[in-house]
Amino acid sequence: MRESTWVSLLLLLLLPTPQRGGPQDGRRSPEPEPEGGPLQPFDLLYASGVAAYYSGDYERAVRDLEAALSSHRRLRDIRTRCARHCAARRPLAPPGAGPGAELPFFRAVLERARCSRSCQSQRLGGPASRHRVSEDVRSDFQRRVPYNYLQRAYIKLNQLEKAMEAAHTFFMANPEHMEMQQDLEDYKATARVEAPLLDREAKPHLESYNAGVKHYEADNFESAIKYFEQALREYFNEDMECRALCEGPQRFEEYEYLGYKGGLYEAIADHYMQVLVCQHECVRELATRPGRLSPIENFLPLHYDYLQFAYYRVGEYVKALECAKAYLMFHPDNEDVLDNVDFYESLLDDSTDPASIEAREDLTAFVKRHKLEAELIKLAAEGLGFSYAEPNYWISYGGRQDENGPLLYENITFVYNSEQLNGTQRVLLDNVLSQEQCRELHSVASGIMLVGDGYRGKTSPHTPNEKFEGATVLKALKFGYEGRVPLKSARLFYDISEKARKIVESYFMLNSTLYFSYTHMVCRTALSGQQDRRNDLSHPIHADNCLLDPEANECWKEPPAYTFRDYSALLYMNDDFDGGEFIFTEMDAKTVTASIKPKCGRMISFSSGGENPHGVKAVTRGQRCAVALWFTLDPLYRELERIQADEVIAILDQEQRGKHGLNINPKDEL
Repeated sequence: MRESTWVSLLLLLLLPTPQRGGPQDGRRSPEPEPEGGPLQPFDLLYASGVAAYYSGDYERAVRDLEAALSSHRRLRDIRTRCARHCAARRPLAPPGAGPGAELPFFRAVLERARCSRSCQSQRLGGPASRHRVSEDVRSDFQRRVPYNYLQRAYIKLNQLEKAMEAAHTFFMANPEHMEMQQDLEDYKATARVEAPLLDREAKPHLESYNAGVKHYEADNFESAIKYFEQALREYFNEDMECRALCEGPQRFEEYEYLGYKGGLYEAIADHYMQVLVCQHECVRELATRPGRLSPIENFLPLHYDYLQFAYYRVGEYVKALECAKAYLMFHPDNEDVLDNVDFYESLLDDSTDPASIEAREDLTAFVKRHKLEAELIKLAAEGLGFSYAEPNYWISYGGRQDENGPLLYENITFVYNSEQLNGTQRVLLDNVLSQEQCRELHSVASGIMLVGDGYRGKTSPHTPNEKFEGATVLKALKFGYEGRVPLKSARLFYDISEKARKIVESYFMLNSTLYFSYTHMVCRTALSGQQDRRNDLSHPIHADNCLLDPEANECWKEPPAYTFRDYSALLYMNDDFDGGEFIFTEMDAKTVTASIKPKCGRMISFSSGGENPHGVKAVTRGQRCAVALWFTLDPLYRELERIQADEVIAILDQEQRGKHGLNINPKDEL
């Protein structure tokens, strides 16, 4: 890439994003309004409030903690307003040609810096440096820790409603906090509150979006459109605020940056790439829901998916077409939405040219900038030693999670879908096996399992407090063929795994064949004398096709992870043990989003990526057995032992037909 191209991309991204109603017609933006009195640093107020709480002065604790939260909100608002004001008043115009062409650009940078400092100092009533806080304080406010202190102080002051509100606000960001959950239940029982509690830190666009979904599901499409459109306006406004806040000091440690050893331009590039990455990842922050730490179900694609149907239901086919084309900007190969586009175009009157209807303008500009940012970050990675892995922000799992395909077999009971399991691409089913089949599988397990099978001889691959045993489907068939276990039982292992594969392929409505990646019967047995005060898991939190990084809230799809795995399933054989619950978590590997108690015939299935981190709680008594299944959509990664097992089954079937004189190839009948 030539240097001129690099500079052009950099300058284009540095230009302020045009805003509706902004000073784009040559008019000067108004000067910032003066603020009354200096703003008190929120970290000092926070420290004072915490100190007051521990000294028993609860009134002062409430006063200072509320003031800290207010100061924190006010500081964010001031920084946002000043950044937008100075971006409009001091645009970073591209430099001209010839000697000294870079000087106008740096002049604009200096003027932008002076404007920002002056604006913040005026609004804050003092230098902005007074409001720089430590990472610990920043983290506390991000995790809403002040609300934990507040709820306890309010209880001491007998202000139950305010305590409930503070507790709920804290709990929405910390749903794994069991003590707070119990406090909330106690508060509700005491106050007899039935109405939803207020989340004081709720993001406006998600509140509007949730209201839109409720109206949509009630077939109130006019109201749904109103709230969806409001949510989009709020989203793009919050995106601008997020980007503005990224322009502050950067101290990211999770990425490897250039360092300041190369001189002026390297120093500018180093800081700007940190700012650019922060702005690029605003889509992650704004898609995050309370209690969620990853954009599992991204707000924007899902939003336009809802809107296209809402506009169609009220007869506004042009707007429905615009929204459908907007959705295709994220997932251009989605066949259902492509069909919708053709359908909407067929509904237009003769005076409207379908080719003239383009994707929504609000999204077009947003996606264009996002792609340009990604390109610039990639260039930095290639040419300047900048290390960054681009996440998949727009996870495509069928728009509104239309995953409820047929279960194919009678007697199978549907239990929970993705929404009820608080995630994406998840399903829980019962009665996949009968009680008799469970007993038969459990019986054959004792005759075929080896300690640590499949884990290179490690007897306890996950925890030393349990014995881990396993067997593959090929080993079961081999033992059955040799008469070491009943052949019928070994065949059952093969058949039920094939049944599970068909169910997963059908329920998730996959458009291509699902192949086995690995099939494993596993038993975990609690070791006597090693269960007192256990604090470990039977199987640590992980994802099946990527390397989970809880600190960065990322899952890196790279070796040694089994990157080719697409779907997973666990089919349980018994429940006569203690512990052993299967759990889903967020990417932090701590926040539990769903917990499933195993029992005979129960099957949990889910997509294998970072959207579904999971693990197994400690088995503290007895033996827990299950059939673990991993699937792939890529035939190149089919399980070799499964192919061999298929051949064994074919031989067995042929021998069985020979016994009955039916040695006929079905293809010959065609």
